[in-house]
Amino acid sequence: MGNRVAREDYEWVYTDQPHADRRKEILAKYPEIKSLMGPDPRLKWIVCMMVTIQFLAFYLVKDLDWKWVLFWTYAFGSCINHSMTLAIHEISHNTAFGNNKAMWNRYFAMFANLPIGLPYSASFKRYHLDHHRYLGGDGVDVDIPTEFEGWFFCTRFRKFVWIILQPLFYAIRPLCINPKPITQLEVTNVAFQLTFDILLYWMWGAKPVVYMLAGSMLGMGLHPISGHFIAEHYMFLKGHETYSYYGSLNLLTFNVGYHNEHHDFPSIPGRRLPMVKKIAAEYYDDLPQYTSWVKVLYDFIMDDALSPYSRVKRKLKGDVKQE
Repeated sequence: MGNRVAREDYEWVYTDQPHADRRKEILAKYPEIKSLMGPDPRLKWIVCMMVTIQFLAFYLVKDLDWKWVLFWTYAFGSCINHSMTLAIHEISHNTAFGNNKAMWNRYFAMFANLPIGLPYSASFKRYHLDHHRYLGGDGVDVDIPTEFEGWFFCTRFRKFVWIILQPLFYAIRPLCINPKPITQLEVTNVAFQLTFDILLYWMWGAKPVVYMLAGSMLGMGLHPISGHFIAEHYMFLKGHETYSYYGSLNLLTFNVGYHNEHHDFPSIPGRRLPMVKKIAAEYYDDLPQYTSWVKVLYDFIMDDALSPYSRVKRKLKGDVKQE
């Protein structure tokens, strides 16, 4: 179904990522942006509310018919769980309690991880900071699809399948591209999560567990919110490796759509990123941008020029200091 994508390799560049230079230029012109940096005091309360809502949902679905369990899994649970992954993304930048309480952020991320069902918050933090520091870095940035993904998922139907399987590839990719020794925090994350999952099954049975795990898989696969996976860095326009989205789904995703702003200022919480765009509008208004993640998914599948290979990639120079 569909022609085979002609692209057979990544878009290799020999320049540094644009975000560091733009950050320096913006701060020189608008030093007041520094006042936006630091923790977001609302974040921890929003996360606690979302976790509580999912705990309540676990209780409510335990007595439903399976058809309604599956309906609410996609209609509601998938949205909340994907939003929780983006809360963990926020917390990975220490925006819950600040840099001075780094361990508080790590354990709070494990708490936010509980309704997702799969332990990943500790590992995500390690790899995500590398993604910021070495965007597109060969062998380091695990946000870049593998050679196999680029080679195999090269038709419309295969790209459609690839989007459905996004959670699987995001889980496997670090092991293939940049495996790291397991840390004590990762062991703790696994122990907390497995204990919670077992207790949930013991207390309320299989339905809440299916609601939880399937919600995570569906929410990060073929789902409107998962359009951000494609929108953020896939090269729809040659020469542009990061794109922002300014649509309504930012309300559910901690403004992750403000992605150029986020990479320029990763220490600024998502709630304040619209203020960055407002202050430094001339730096962002003319950059390529989206208003629909659903359209991003559709265009990625239907455009025979786009594939998992449509990513900017660079060889890293000098010392590479990973998390």
